[in-house]
Amino acid sequence: MVFIPHRRDMMKIGAAVLAVGMAYAPAFADDIPATPESGAIKMGIEPWLGYGQWHIADKKGLFKEVGLDDVEVINFNTDADINAALAAGQLDAGNIATHTAMNFIAAGLPIKVVALLDVSKTADAMISDGSVTDIAGLKGKQVAYEEGTTSDILLNYALSQNGMTIADIQKVPMPASDAGAALIAGQVPVAVTYEPYLTLAMQENDKVKMIYSAGENPGLISDVFVVREEFLKEKPGQVVALLKAWDKALADYRADTAGGRAIISEAVGASPEELATAFDGVVYYSIEENKTELAGDFTTKVIPEVEAAAKNAGILQQDVDLSSAIDGRFVDAATQ
Repeated sequence: MVFIPHRRDMMKIGAAVLAVGMAYAPAFADDIPATPESGAIKMGIEPWLGYGQWHIADKKGLFKEVGLDDVEVINFNTDADINAALAAGQLDAGNIATHTAMNFIAAGLPIKVVALLDVSKTADAMISDGSVTDIAGLKGKQVAYEEGTTSDILLNYALSQNGMTIADIQKVPMPASDAGAALIAGQVPVAVTYEPYLTLAMQENDKVKMIYSAGENPGLISDVFVVREEFLKEKPGQVVALLKAWDKALADYRADTAGGRAIISEAVGASPEELATAFDGVVYYSIEENKTELAGDFTTKVIPEVEAAAKNAGILQQDVDLSSAIDGRFVDAATQ
């Protein structure tokens, strides 16, 4: 496994990916083999808890259990790096935020969304030094956050739900990894970031409180598994096997949560104790659960709101034909 230092959802691109109604493509297709093809797989990832099941699959040999002998999980430092690698064809698949995937598709990147991985509830949030206790109190205040990211999406959504816009605050752009530190240092009264930076900031100073989280609209901050179209055509059996490996890892995590969290924490450079509450703020989805989630409120309610928030934040510049964004054949095949 290749590691490049820490950071999760910091792309300058985004919007609502899963839309389409996760209108599933026809179930198990004739051109998807029952066993995976041979050959290496290069998958991009960032040190975000939501992608943690891949670390368990790698650590416990679950890729080999589903017939995959050569899976390289490549950890990137920033969304910009993983974006470039996907666009250049250096990766076969990637784990990215929903809004990021949508913007990739709008830009013409030949990828498909094949699964919903996780939803953040309290793992993406807004924290305050105690001087601000609600969204209305943000008016005229400095807010540290990274533009073009999930933090941007969450901030714009929170403001819009309270009759405000980004013009009502003083923007302090900086990487999400630095926003919590800026709050602790007294440089800003409010920061928008995600785990593990939220927990670390609150542990550092007990005056720091969470005033708004992604849990206000579960699904608003979420992540998906995308695969390049060329790879889907050439190695469909490997894609199904990858989803099966995720499923095995999630089953293992649910059976031995403490052990799973230890593996994931080590992979993202923290301890399980530091991230205990952070894990509680992330919901993982099995492949079977994908069928229900992608056909329910996540598609009909949450996705349009993510798209609106992304447009409001200036992240998404155009409408996207969502009907071609999702390929549900692989979820169907992985559950058969």
